Amino acid sequence: MTIPTKITDASSFGQAIRRRRKQLGYTQAFISEFTGFSVSFISDLENGKSTAELGKAIFLANTLGMDCTLSPRG
Repeated sequence: MTIPTKITDASSFGQAIRRRRKQLGYTQAFISEFTGFSVSFISDLENGKSTAELGKAIFLANTLGMDCTLSPRG
């Protein structure tokens, strides 16, 4: 069972993406071929670049079998 990751910024999102990609045994190049996204985009996302496109980031998370959910605090 995987413990959910609390996403608080672009860096924690990128770390979660990288961790999942590695759990699946995928390289950035493989994901690039599969999604059509450049390796540099995937690298930037995994390294927490805050200007990464949100739509692409969510698509990549979904492609890796991850759900993105938002819930109110408190």
